[in-house]
Amino acid sequence: MVCFLKYSKYCDFPIENLPYGVFSTPSNPTPRIGVAIADGILDLSEIAHLFTGPELKNHQHVFREQTLNSFMALTPKAWKEARETIQSLLSEGNPTLQNNSDLRSRAFALQSESIMHLPAKIGDYTDFYSSIHHATNVGVMFRSKENALMPNWKYLPVGYHGRASSVLISGTPIQRPYGQTTIVDELSGTPPVFGPSKLMDFELEMAFFVGGSTKVGEPIPVEKAHEHIFGFVIMNDWSARDIQKWEYIPLGPFTSKNLGTTISPWVVTTFALEPFIVDNYPQDPEPFPYLKHSDKYNFDINLQVDIAPKGSNVSTTVCRSNYKYLYWTVKQQLAHHTITGCNVNPGDLMGSGTISGDTSDSYGSMLELSWKGTKPLVLLDGSQRKFLLDDDTVTMKAVCEGDDYNIGFGTCSGTLLPAKELK
Repeated sequence: MVCFLKYSKYCDFPIENLPYGVFSTPSNPTPRIGVAIADGILDLSEIAHLFTGPELKNHQHVFREQTLNSFMALTPKAWKEARETIQSLLSEGNPTLQNNSDLRSRAFALQSESIMHLPAKIGDYTDFYSSIHHATNVGVMFRSKENALMPNWKYLPVGYHGRASSVLISGTPIQRPYGQTTIVDELSGTPPVFGPSKLMDFELEMAFFVGGSTKVGEPIPVEKAHEHIFGFVIMNDWSARDIQKWEYIPLGPFTSKNLGTTISPWVVTTFALEPFIVDNYPQDPEPFPYLKHSDKYNFDINLQVDIAPKGSNVSTTVCRSNYKYLYWTVKQQLAHHTITGCNVNPGDLMGSGTISGDTSDSYGSMLELSWKGTKPLVLLDGSQRKFLLDDDTVTMKAVCEGDDYNIGFGTCSGTLLPAKELK
């Protein structure tokens, strides 16, 4: 399939990708749904009338809304039909857009001139802990090599419910938070102190948006979980490690994680990722039947994290990892999440947890990269980092590399601002 728009083979957004997002422009500040193609955005509100297939002819309104929730609420058949319709409209030889100068001028915007918004209204947000290398590293640091993984870790996808209200679009600054911390062991009985976090960290994650909905009391079977996985974004789960260390006993992270979670603006669909499916991570012991699936549902997605200090034109790549290192698949995450009868809704966000590989340059957090601050990183400008400094900009990227095209996710970026003075 050849697009009538021209772009490089290394373009993030070829016709094989077509991720969805919500954008506005200076000339039209109303948020609307678009699809990234080449260096532009195809405005679906302008071509909603062209979705005339059996699944979408009575649902054209979903492309005129300001979030993707209503589109996500439809079925995988509708999502596939939408993708096929868009690919056809963008194909070389289809005159509908290519030869209609009036419609084409209204239907396309430049990404460089557009403002991106959250792609969906996120009702609920859950963060998992599904990378075995990350979980092992943290366990070794805080317990011991012999007791790195907690006894439950290989039996279920560990997770916690996060704060949906502070999920932010890429480019939004993050404020260094205040909180309680302790300079010694959290179980020593030494009183904590209060002040700005000194151990700010990033966490390299991916996340998926839920499609469709379920009712309370109706678990999603693992063999049908893919029907509720709409698409993926990059996610940075900013973490205040010193606040986390003091507060996490006994119920886990709280204020150390709710300060902000950044996601990339483009939602890459599972259809675009199908050519990059790889073997699932080997699991031992064998999962319970409700978590067991034999089909491959892991993806070869290259991940990268860069840090740029304040005022510097040079960024340093501090991590290269891959989505395929996740121990628990997203099908297993969703099946476990709902096995109790917990319902899900279109636009719910599910984070993977930090994605670390098995080598020191593939660790997905500063906690691991600096090994709890004992091995400072040296950036290209000569400065050192144990954890993030004020005005550091963290940029995450993800890409699937095909033989003659790439599937990109855009960027997930944020700058850590100094703590505000409390009034």
